[in-house]
Amino acid sequence: MSAVFGRRSRVFALALFAVMALYAEPAHAEDVTVSVDEARIMKLPDRVATIVIGNPLIADAALQGGGVLVLTGKGFGSTNMLALDRAGKVVMDTTIQVVGPASRDLVVVYKGIDRESYSCAPECEKRLTLGDSQAFFGAILGQAGTRNGGGGGGGAPAPR
Repeated sequence: MSAVFGRRSRVFALALFAVMALYAEPAHAEDVTVSVDEARIMKLPDRVATIVIGNPLIADAALQGGGVLVLTGKGFGSTNMLALDRAGKVVMDTTIQVVGPASRDLVVVYKGIDRESYSCAPECEKRLTLGDSQAFFGAILGQAGTRNGGGGGGGAPAPR
């Protein structure tokens, strides 16, 4: 009789565990803050197979082996990130907050309503930063595209 009772208890416990697993809430990680144009490494819960970013203009994520995630700030603002297991179940739901650059060498110059950013360490050089005036940003982007593309001009032309 005790063998039958023990078997029923185990079956009941397994059934209860299965029901709890189906209705378990996804883990809510603390909000994650990253600076624009910077990357941050995160360790994810086991079983993560897919990452979904709500607004890829704000943040980008690359899932690496061993549950490592590389999170990159792309634009200012806030978005959500979901981590899914192979069955499509949400195992983590968190908010990604992307803030402005935190570097101490950043100098911002305002010329009327136009904004220009410089990295000053130790000499000041133009810096490509979201929020700068369109002409300033476009000129730097064009130079960087020309340099990186071997003369192909891969950047946007400066507006006239």
